[in-house]
Amino acid sequence: MLIKAKTLNGYKLDSKDGEMGKVKEFYFDDKHWTIRYLVADTGNWLTGRKVLISPQALISVNKKEELVGVNLTKKQIEDSPPLNSDKPVSLQFEEDLYSYYGWPTYWSGSEMWGDYPYIIRDSNEWKASKQNEKKWDRNLRSSNFITGQNIQATDGELGHVDDFIIDDETWAIRYLVIDTAIWWVGKKVLISPHWIDHLSWEDLKVYVKLSRENIMQSPEYSEEILLTRDYETQLHRHYNRNVYWKQNPEDRKILDEE
Repeated sequence: MLIKAKTLNGYKLDSKDGEMGKVKEFYFDDKHWTIRYLVADTGNWLTGRKVLISPQALISVNKKEELVGVNLTKKQIEDSPPLNSDKPVSLQFEEDLYSYYGWPTYWSGSEMWGDYPYIIRDSNEWKASKQNEKKWDRNLRSSNFITGQNIQATDGELGHVDDFIIDDETWAIRYLVIDTAIWWVGKKVLISPHWIDHLSWEDLKVYVKLSRENIMQSPEYSEEILLTRDYETQLHRHYNRNVYWKQNPEDRKILDEE
């Protein structure tokens, strides 16, 4: 299911033994563009601590009841390695956290989730990461920080990042929602992270490998438009890009040959 980050913000977090807080924001990496942590607002429960929940522990998203199921107990979370609310997320902290929960690491291996293209929640299927596998340098970014940053097309500014659309199966960020108000009042469009050239934290800009005209002529996105496969296919066809949901390399063609 595809769901907006702003929609998830404020959802209740339902642990094994009751509610433990609400969704506050997300941390993602800018290589695979995948959510690595959900940041929990625990109220007065764990004051002064930044509580991070990996998608490894997220078992369901219930839009009707506005809650996210968490496969952990409050005691497990309370006893997990602490992180001060004003501290950045270091690799040492992540290694301690993953070791504590026993999860397979995402930063070792070539797939989105380390050795796997998807989250493997059955611990019996986990395998030890290859010791000689080169670790990639992960850079965690805050969803709140990037929201509002300007979009720089190949020929000038276009608008700003309004939201993210997340796949709650893999927890990949499938699209950035772009508000093009400075050019076309009221119009929003979607851009895949794979069409981004780079992020500049100095300029507070997201640089995309697309022209303004190309973006403005793309299929419009609005709250009323359902993110169906037909809509996504139309979007990818417009940009002449491969669709992400076809896993077999031989099948990765936008236009069907049938």
